[in-house]
Amino acid sequence: MTLFLQQVANGLTLGSVYALLAIGFSLIFGVLNLVTFAHGEVYMVGAFAGFFSLILFPGNVILAILVGFATAFLMGLLVERISFRPFHGAPHMTTLLSTLGVSIVLQNLAILFIGPETKSITDPVQMGHIYLGAVRISNVQVITILVSAVMVIGLTLFIRYSRWGRAMRAISQDLDTARLMGIPTTRLTTLAFCIGSALAGVAGVLIGFYYNAFSPLMGVEAGLKAFAATVLGGLGSIPGAVLGGLILGLAEDMTSAYFNPAYRDVIGFVILVVMLILRPAGLMGKRTSR
Repeated sequence: MTLFLQQVANGLTLGSVYALLAIGFSLIFGVLNLVTFAHGEVYMVGAFAGFFSLILFPGNVILAILVGFATAFLMGLLVERISFRPFHGAPHMTTLLSTLGVSIVLQNLAILFIGPETKSITDPVQMGHIYLGAVRISNVQVITILVSAVMVIGLTLFIRYSRWGRAMRAISQDLDTARLMGIPTTRLTTLAFCIGSALAGVAGVLIGFYYNAFSPLMGVEAGLKAFAATVLGGLGSIPGAVLGGLILGLAEDMTSAYFNPAYRDVIGFVILVVMLILRPAGLMGKRTSR
């Protein structure tokens, strides 16, 4: 029982990071009706921004998270200007290939300027642990879960109650009607893209701090898993993205604990395939007809 509860804690930590990444996917898809394959690389850029912040200001985790958020926000603005805006109205495949090209460029630039090796903080912050019965939870895990929860709650309140959030919801429902009603659709779609990217940057900082490992290729696998979590929860659904990320994180840790750690990266995609067969719209996605 102790092992099970320990894996639940570990799975929720990992799942909360996947949830942040998946929310970014869902937000971008919900507003632009497009998928970006550069999301994982934005996550990587945000992670390295936090890494260098921790090098310059050792132990200041909050500052590293804020730097990762801001850097990924600006990176999202750049990706949107390069990969989406010039191809407005073009077939979806065009933007998909464009974001794929951006992801390759960002990977190689990171390798060129930072190096291909996995980086770690020489003097990592010693955060200690807390105990819930026999379950040991590190303070890094607590920070990861709390920061993710704050981000999710903040985004939910923003989307539901703010003027810009309501406008984004209107755009996601009907872009042309929203434009006719005077909503600045171009500006708000850019903002949605930047917010989704910023959440990915925070996720990168959290996972890099959690494992004390930062790599130019860290976004490849994370991006694929986050996309799987997004589809699992339902494209365009923020609650679905959170649920899909948590399920994926729990599934990976349970597989490592009770089966074979070598299969932890496979189980998420197995779940994805089963979900696509049984419920293509995802757990919380809306069924639509064409």
